[in-house]
Amino acid sequence: QVQLAESGGGLVQAGGSLRLSCAASGGSASNYAMGWFRQAPGKEREFVAAIRWSGDTVYYADSAKGRFTIARDNAKNTVFLQMNSLKPEDTAVYYCAASYRWLMIRMVDYPYWGQGTQVTVSE
Repeated sequence: QVQLAESGGGLVQAGGSLRLSCAASGGSASNYAMGWFRQAPGKEREFVAAIRWSGDTVYYADSAKGRFTIARDNAKNTVFLQMNSLKPEDTAVYYCAASYRWLMIRMVDYPYWGQGTQVTVSE
């Protein structure tokens, strides 16, 4: 069973960038498709991006297209989310998750989750 731990969140001004990391332990991240989700205050958790086991296929929510980039380094058991041109509406807790299947954009299809990292974008 894989354990996931996110890092890299913080406070940034609008237009700035952050790079989130998700480290996998207790199992090989290369066995899973990986996804990023986020949950803003008072809102449901939503899909942001996903990457296939091999890293050669990615998928983004419309809100992330053109601004966010998901990548993975299976040798380091780590998945990344590079976030550029951040907006205040990107403020949320960001979670990484692991799935046995591709392409999954629903929370229920990801059995493994990290604890989340807070991203706050100020005006």
